[in-house]
Amino acid sequence: MMIKSRFNKKIAPVIVAICVAGYYAIGAIILIKLNLANIIKIVFIIISIIMTAAVVMVLIERIKEVDGGEEDDIGKY
Repeated sequence: MMIKSRFNKKIAPVIVAICVAGYYAIGAIILIKLNLANIIKIVFIIISIIMTAAVVMVLIERIKEVDGGEEDDIGKY
């Protein structure tokens, strides 16, 4: 029962991370297709990569919190 509860608490962060990463990936693809200066494309693609990496890092941190038994962030305060 405890394992299933932890698994269920991991589902939402994973889904949100996938959606946000997909959003940035689609945005980067659209930017590549637009008729903009190359420097603008490169800057926005780098920003997309950085934001996606940040989302993945937060996801990993959240999974570690759930595995460690911390169910919510309120326990830190």
